[in-house]
Amino acid sequence: MAVTLHGTGPLLTLGEHRILVAARDRGDATVECSLDLGRSTATVETGEDGWTWRGCRYPYLDACRERTIYFWDGDAFQPASRFAGSLVKLVPTEWGAPTFEIDGIKMLPTLQVSPYEDAGRKVALVEPLGKVVLDTCGGLGYFAAWCLAGRAARVLSFEKNPDVIWLRGLNPWSPMPGDRLELEVGDISCEIARIPAASVDAVLHDPPRFGIAGELYSQAFYDQLARVLRRRGRMFHYTGMPNALTSGRDLPREVAARLRRAGFESRPALDGLLAFRG
Repeated sequence: MAVTLHGTGPLLTLGEHRILVAARDRGDATVECSLDLGRSTATVETGEDGWTWRGCRYPYLDACRERTIYFWDGDAFQPASRFAGSLVKLVPTEWGAPTFEIDGIKMLPTLQVSPYEDAGRKVALVEPLGKVVLDTCGGLGYFAAWCLAGRAARVLSFEKNPDVIWLRGLNPWSPMPGDRLELEVGDISCEIARIPAASVDAVLHDPPRFGIAGELYSQAFYDQLARVLRRRGRMFHYTGMPNALTSGRDLPREVAARLRRAGFESRPALDGLLAFRG
C-alpha cells in the first residue's frame, strides 16, 4: 500500500518551540533547531509574530504541550494524533525518534534507549542481509527501516491500525513502502494464512502486550509462523520482561514452550526470545 505523506512542513515539539521563542525574545535574527524530530538541523528566521523556514511563514503556538508533536496541516499546527475508537498519538522522546501510544499505552521502549536504536539491535539478531523478512506488527516501521539498511531482499510488513499508518506518514523516521518494503493494512493473526509456506527467511514479531493481543501469543499462531518460515530461519519475538513474582506468570517461559511445540528452538535475547526453525 502507499503511505500518504501528510505534508513536508515542520514538526514541532515543546523543546524546539522553546528554542524559537527564546530566539525571538532575545531579538536574534536566526536560530538553529530541528524541525524533523532530530534527523537534521535547520536555520530558521525569527520575527516578532512568526518565523520563516524554507520561504514559508509559520506562527508561534499559543499553547505547546509536553509529550505532543505538532504538524503543519497547511493552515495551522495540529497535534499528531487521531481518535477513532481509540486515541493513537505520536509522542516525542529525548532520543529524537518518536514512540507512539494507543489509549495512553506506550508501544515502544524509550526509558533507556532510543526506540529506533532498540529496533536496530533486535533486527541485527535475525541477520537480514539478502533475506525475505516478515514484520508481523509494523507499528512505526523501525524494524523495517533497519531491515532495509541491512540490505534485506524484501520486507513484508503488516499493521492492522490505519491510524498508526497515518502516523507513519508524519514521522520522518518511518520508512516509505517501495520496491523492497511491502506494507499491508491487516491483522497478521488472520493474514498469515495467505502467506505461502516456507516463503520467508526471518520473522520479527513485536506484538502488543498479551492482555491486548493474546491471539498473537497463541499456539495456533506459532504453528503458522513455523509454516511460513523456512528451515533454519530465525525469529525475534518480543515478550517483555514481566516479573513472574508479581504478575503470577512467566510469559517468556510460556512462549518458549509453545514455540517448542511448533518446532522452534529458542533462547532469551534482549527483551524477548531469539528462535530458530528446526
